[in-house]
Amino acid sequence: MAFSSLVFLLFFLPIFLLVYYVTPKVFRNWVIVLGGYIFYAWGAPRFAFFLLLMIAIDYVLSRVIAWKNGQEKKYQARVLLIFSLLANIGLLGYFKYSNFFVGQVNAFLPLLHLSPMPWREVILPIGVSFTVLQELSYIIEVYRGTIKPARSVIDFAAYLLLFPHVIAGPIVRYIDIAGQLLARTYTRVGFFEGIRRFCLGLAKKVLIANTMSGIADAVFYLHTVRELSSPLAWLGIVAYAMQIYFDFSGYSDMAIGLARMLGFHFLENFNQPYLATSITDLWRRWHISLSTWMREYLYIPLGGNRVAKWRMYLNLWIVFLVSGLWHGANWNFIIWGGFHGLFLVLDKMFWLKTSARLPAFVNRALTFVMILVGWVFFRIENIHDAGLFIVRLFNLSTWFTPIAVRWTEVLDYRGIFTLILALGICFVPATRFAQKFATWLRAWQEGWKVFATSAYSLGLLVLSLCALVNAQFNPFIYFRF
Repeated sequence: MAFSSLVFLLFFLPIFLLVYYVTPKVFRNWVIVLGGYIFYAWGAPRFAFFLLLMIAIDYVLSRVIAWKNGQEKKYQARVLLIFSLLANIGLLGYFKYSNFFVGQVNAFLPLLHLSPMPWREVILPIGVSFTVLQELSYIIEVYRGTIKPARSVIDFAAYLLLFPHVIAGPIVRYIDIAGQLLARTYTRVGFFEGIRRFCLGLAKKVLIANTMSGIADAVFYLHTVRELSSPLAWLGIVAYAMQIYFDFSGYSDMAIGLARMLGFHFLENFNQPYLATSITDLWRRWHISLSTWMREYLYIPLGGNRVAKWRMYLNLWIVFLVSGLWHGANWNFIIWGGFHGLFLVLDKMFWLKTSARLPAFVNRALTFVMILVGWVFFRIENIHDAGLFIVRLFNLSTWFTPIAVRWTEVLDYRGIFTLILALGICFVPATRFAQKFATWLRAWQEGWKVFATSAYSLGLLVLSLCALVNAQFNPFIYFRF
């Protein structure tokens, strides 16, 4: 069930909120568990049992690990931790990577004159990548002693089944909401702020991301990239950059808003990423919850910055290769991760010092171009086709070459308006005028806060519902991960 579906907006959400708020506070985690299970099972009924099994296993293991640590039996606690890590990673590996692994082996076997392995393709459960990372962070923090195990299995299940983040994040660490699972503050201001944030995210998805998807698909789904001129290729990849940003940040806004309606406070997941002045800066702004997770549970345990420079560079590569593989079981995602790892290493080696002498707008432009090139690998699974597309981007000879595809086949007036709007939202905040306008707007809203928030939210909601009624279903990009 997607947040942008009419079933969720008109039926599930109103009913859930009604039941949640008429239930006594002491039982609201039970409502979260039941609602979250229905929400998850709606889209993946065959795999809902596995989610419950993971919850039960890790809850029991966390209690035993904490008990063993309390008895100073560190070795036994470590063995249980390793068992939990292997179980969770193994589950993720089976569902997400077994098809890829068998496919690579079967591609190699004919070279040895051997028959391919018989294999029935495994279906990826929705949201499993996010769930596993959250379970791993919980069990690791319990082992470290930085948090206590969940008070009850219901509290732990509420953490993992809290439906705003159960499908596509953001990755919520138990350490960040442990106190909120036990006691939450409910205010009218917080509830309406949640509505405002949800409506903003819904508009990002329905009004901008879906429109950008149409432009990007029209470019990328051409019969061959040889039909593309360089300007048309740039249009396609810029549209895709806008699509993936407004799609995923829109989902994060909706998740944060929904959580706020329920009394929870999630950490931010995006901070104007296309204003980044380097790839290092990008990963402080893009998918912040994933960056935080990778830093805390992979980069730092590998040694982080506390090792020799060559080892630090290797650690960065490992982290981003893993990050790429986490996004998808295909070579294009691994290359995408390695691509970002390369520029992070170059940042550490010399580029951050060099770029400090350049104007901010130059650094932003160079970084945005690098981001766009990286998105090519993210969007095109075939490595050969991705390479051809990148060549087409920088092939200046095609700027004025007649082609079979006309601009009107991929771009209409609505697309032009939405693309300009999306680019404005992404880049105008860096201007002094925008900063002054934002200051004035905040001052104005303080005087008319309730009216301004209500009118703004209602307008976005009405526009989004109108667009949903007249459009085909377009799932969130990160549902596939």
